[in-house]
Amino acid sequence: MEEVSPTVTAIELAQLGERLSSLRLRSPEALREMERSLSRHGQLVAVVCHRQDDQVEVVDGFKRLIGARALGWAALRAEVHEVSGPAAKLLLWHSNARQALSDLEEAWLVRALYRDDRLTQPQIGQLLGRHKSWVCRRLVLAEGLVESVAADVRLGLVSATAARDVGRLPRGNQEQVAQVIARRGLTTRQAARLVDQLLAAGDERARSAILAEAERTSAPSAPRPVRAAVTPGEAMIADAAVLATRATRLHARLLERPLASLGAEVERVVAGRLGELQAVLAALCQTLVQASAPSATKGRDGA
Repeated sequence: MEEVSPTVTAIELAQLGERLSSLRLRSPEALREMERSLSRHGQLVAVVCHRQDDQVEVVDGFKRLIGARALGWAALRAEVHEVSGPAAKLLLWHSNARQALSDLEEAWLVRALYRDDRLTQPQIGQLLGRHKSWVCRRLVLAEGLVESVAADVRLGLVSATAARDVGRLPRGNQEQVAQVIARRGLTTRQAARLVDQLLAAGDERARSAILAEAERTSAPSAPRPVRAAVTPGEAMIADAAVLATRATRLHARLLERPLASLGAEVERVVAGRLGELQAVLAALCQTLVQASAPSATKGRDGA
């Protein structure tokens, strides 16, 4: 069958699907750098897409898409390939040949071909030009990691390298260890050492002691800058300003895309955090009403 040449055209951001975004990692630093590049130089490279059920789906260029949204752009230049199924994932593989995918991204890609497209491990190896043992190792990595940890990686809370070490642990222990790594800001080396210690522990009591010690030990951090003292009123004003800015930003992000577009694992984590936030905001709103009630002001004025 003759290959159809891709077409290059401008496509509105709202029309670009993100079904394959769950196969890629996007660190906050990389997103900020891409946004700066787009702001200074414009779009230098077209996003690579494929057509799936009359929907144009992004294959490579998710950072450009996110940066364009942040800058308020209406459209991006896209290179659209008329392929679907395994061929679309092969396009993702080839689009990142120069800038290699991480081990975890490779693992997610292999799992998608194995689970979603029903390819055998030898077929995946032939498709990607890899030995079947490589395919097996990547599949073990993807399926050995619990969904909550994978979601933390996609959200940038845990690095891909640290997640690979966490994946060496039994699935029932992974989430707690990933939470320790994220909360304490452990480096890749510290995370690997923690996992090594847990694997060498003789029983559950020893593992609990190791985790407790890790919780008490913080990673080295930069010294905090000296801050000028503020009055209670100034502190309230500053907190209100920060909350207003963050709330406006979160509001815009929630309006620009449905949670389902984030992928199933990330959607569950984000929905949970938003539920927690909703409870906090509900309590805050009640307190704000009480604090700003006319009777409170009247009492303070001594009327």
